[in-house]
Amino acid sequence: MTTIHLTGRVILSDEIEVGEAWVVGGRLTLDRPSSLGTDVVRVDGFALPGLADAHCHVGLGPLGSVSRDEALAQARTDRDSGVLAIRDAGSPADTHWLDDRSDMPRIIRAGRHIARPKRYLRHYAVELAEPCQLASEVARQAEAGDGWVKLVGDWIDRTEGDSSDLRPLWTREQLTEAMSAAHRLGARVTVHTFAHEAIDDLLAAGIDCIEHGTGIAERHLSTLVERGIPVTATLLQIGQFEAIAAQGAAKYPVFAARMRRLYERRYEHVRMLHEGGVQLLVGTDAGGTIGHGTIAAECAEMVAAGVPEPAVVAAASWRGRAVIGAETIGEGTRADLVVFDEDPRRDIRALGARPTVLLGGEIVAPGA
Repeated sequence: MTTIHLTGRVILSDEIEVGEAWVVGGRLTLDRPSSLGTDVVRVDGFALPGLADAHCHVGLGPLGSVSRDEALAQARTDRDSGVLAIRDAGSPADTHWLDDRSDMPRIIRAGRHIARPKRYLRHYAVELAEPCQLASEVARQAEAGDGWVKLVGDWIDRTEGDSSDLRPLWTREQLTEAMSAAHRLGARVTVHTFAHEAIDDLLAAGIDCIEHGTGIAERHLSTLVERGIPVTATLLQIGQFEAIAAQGAAKYPVFAARMRRLYERRYEHVRMLHEGGVQLLVGTDAGGTIGHGTIAAECAEMVAAGVPEPAVVAAASWRGRAVIGAETIGEGTRADLVVFDEDPRRDIRALGARPTVLLGGEIVAPGA
């Protein structure tokens, strides 16, 4: 196997940054090998642990499951953007066959979304006829996933006519029982939530992670920080709220007004989370109405919200990998790395350039 010599800067964590490293036999080493041989490839630039998309849906399209060919294309597009670790935050498709592809990102699955009938997008979720079934379904999805379960915490309730608005799907007692079921099996639970009304019960029940989290208030920050509960900001998704509001304004004016408020304060809200010490994850929410390979755009949105570039890059790489359960990259580990021409910690736009991608020490996508 070819030896790869990484030059420029190799940034592996908040504490570890060196001027060069090597990849030998698919493994990373910070020590110069005693014998390099003649087959050495030099890759110059800013090397990072493979990016982590903490909220992505491989195998999912606007109408539900997609074909294997399309799922493969989604994963390849994510990989070529530098994403080598994906937390699949709910998908009706079984993508375990992708695990046999050494040239594809590692997918850490949360099973299927869990919702109530007519309280989420069609063809996406397991829809429980009775809310008392939540704990048993959480256990089933925990067994099917890779250490995560995904709940739908709130959604529009259309039964109330023009006063329809976001409503929680579960009671505090149901959520508490569900968290216990997941934790007994060693799984963590993350939740889709837009509404303010859902947050107190989710925190009281022991939620492990929050997706979107647009209803989080300042009074919740201390609990999130003390318990180490991360929030995936998904600003590309929240950026669509104005269009969602416009589509439903005539029939659901209360709901539309709320979605507009959430849209208008999206940057202020994410800045509040960051300044309050909440750990932020980077997630594109790709796979439904958002295209794959958009992590650079998501990171740029977080910077626009006021999160400093070094913090965004860390969240999109080594810190995010640690939270979702991907391997930490360091001395002797499998060399899953991305190399950019410029330092994204100085200019987040550097993430938008096509990186050189190494998976298991093999260059699977050359840079631009």
